[in-house]
Amino acid sequence: MKIADWLKYWGQLFLLPVYWMSFLVPRDRKLWLFGSTFGRRFADNPKYLYLYVSQHKKEFGVRPVWISHDKSIVSMLSEKGYEAYYYHSVKGIWLALRGKVYIFDNYSKDINFWQSGGAVKVNLWHGIPLKKIQADNLFDSFRHPRNLWEKWKNFPRNLSDEKPHHYVLATSGFIKPVFASAFRTRNVIVCGYPRIDYLVSDKFGNVMAESEKRELDIIREFKENSDIVKGEKAHIVCYMPTFRDSEIKFFDVIDNIDKFQEYLKKENILFCVKLHPKSKLQKEFMDFTEKGCGNILLVDASFDPYTLLKISDVLVTDYSSVYFDFMCLDRPVIFFCYDKYEYMSKSRELYFDYLEMTPGEKAETMGELLRALGNACNMPDRYKNKYIEQNKIVMRKIFDIQYGFSSGRLVKKIKKITSI
Repeated sequence: MKIADWLKYWGQLFLLPVYWMSFLVPRDRKLWLFGSTFGRRFADNPKYLYLYVSQHKKEFGVRPVWISHDKSIVSMLSEKGYEAYYYHSVKGIWLALRGKVYIFDNYSKDINFWQSGGAVKVNLWHGIPLKKIQADNLFDSFRHPRNLWEKWKNFPRNLSDEKPHHYVLATSGFIKPVFASAFRTRNVIVCGYPRIDYLVSDKFGNVMAESEKRELDIIREFKENSDIVKGEKAHIVCYMPTFRDSEIKFFDVIDNIDKFQEYLKKENILFCVKLHPKSKLQKEFMDFTEKGCGNILLVDASFDPYTLLKISDVLVTDYSSVYFDFMCLDRPVIFFCYDKYEYMSKSRELYFDYLEMTPGEKAETMGELLRALGNACNMPDRYKNKYIEQNKIVMRKIFDIQYGFSSGRLVKKIKKITSI
């Protein structure tokens, strides 16, 4: 850790009096604050619940405000007529002290932890867990320090991490015990995900950055040109892998990128790669796209994945729980699990049996991946029918209620909590 980063990390402790004093400020039950991904993104469940509440605020009698650590997000939302403030602005600090409800997808520092004393904190989280998370993840040194030094070193971070009195969202009674265990809490709200409402509905208004619109235009142009000029159906395939150390083996498995590109071109597939911001594969994929691999598109790491998933025909993933959401679209999923044994033994344990909970073809080599892509793109109905019974079993476990109408129900549940 660099000296500047070290000072910033430990300097947080000087803000503890601010946090304690924030409990003294009276809070407004009608003021709901939203944030995502440590304040750096406008994304995920908080984004879509914020948009929904903003578009129905008179009906609910709630004032929704987005608090961001990124001024460009604040400007984008303000220009669109939504209320948003920078977290270190005078208005942002004041509202962080006054807001009764904090809604986020990681931790309350997605908004502003140091002014959050006395607020009701609702964690919508960012995925239905297949792999073990938080306190259940024994590989997590922050929650399972190996010695006194690690415990002391983690103290500043743990101040603003999850707490048992926070509320957390689960999509079903089957998933509820998982979240209760992972977050060490009894405060589990069972309801659907707002981001799935957007995914399955055309009535859900969206707000995108200009960079997202440009990338979306590239994808739509590929599809339209193929349909009109070539007279062939284009296939949009979204590759969204889990961030992990062993992901670097991707190019050991895809050992002939020219052959891979030729196959994509022949089958009229645009292979859209959406990586984690910290992924070690960013540079390699960037190099390939710059060399003119026209059927491989590296989507910016900050791109909202749900905008991409909505227009994708097939999802390729591995251990990422994003496939649960994509299943709601009733489209094929391929599991490219080339490092399955290494991942499960060295990186993460899983909550469920991998084969039972993943309805779709499994691929561990390039040849298997190409065959799976051919089946999913060219025979989607046959592909889905092959896994239809397994799909139904998984969906019944993961989702209690009809998805697509969850945002309104969730607002009512949060309002009920704040009135207790």
